Amino acid sequence: MQTSVTFKNLDSSDNLKDYVSEKLDRFDKFLDNPAEANVVLTVEKFRHIAEVNIIGDRLRINGKEETNDMYSAIDMVMDKLGKQIKKSKQKIRQRRSKKKGLVPEQTNFYEEEADRRVVVQNLDYKPMNVDEAILQIDLVKNDFIVFTNSRTDRINVLYHRKDGNLGLIQPTG
Repeated sequence: MQTSVTFKNLDSSDNLKDYVSEKLDRFDKFLDNPAEANVVLTVEKFRHIAEVNIIGDRLRINGKEETNDMYSAIDMVMDKLGKQIKKSKQKIRQRRSKKKGLVPEQTNFYEEEADRRVVVQNLDYKPMNVDEAILQIDLVKNDFIVFTNSRTDRINVLYHRKDGNLGLIQPTG
């Protein structure tokens, strides 16, 4: 991501620039096309303000946070931007799937909790039989596919096993 960092009432700092660039680079995997980020870091008395504008990939996302510490302001605005990007991408995916009648592509979002990362995958599933799911998993070349089994009306998961076969997870009860 192309990043420009501007400092107001604050000496230019390579550490802050690197910190901001590192945080913004995490968003690259969520954006299909190159994006441009404009960052303004301001100090007004005891207030540290981080303002970020991301333009690109048919998105225009803005965030601004204010705290007593510049690094925490940057962290908070990055969290806010991550949520906005996630929400915007979901809306775009929903619009595409409605237009084409297709299942939208899956995306991974990371949420940090304590010392572990939790991968959150939002996906739509549609009714189909197991044979259709087998064709779909081979066509899309995913490791797994979630679908509603049209025979049982229950959610099933079809996945590639390590031995080369396919596995089917069906709920019981």
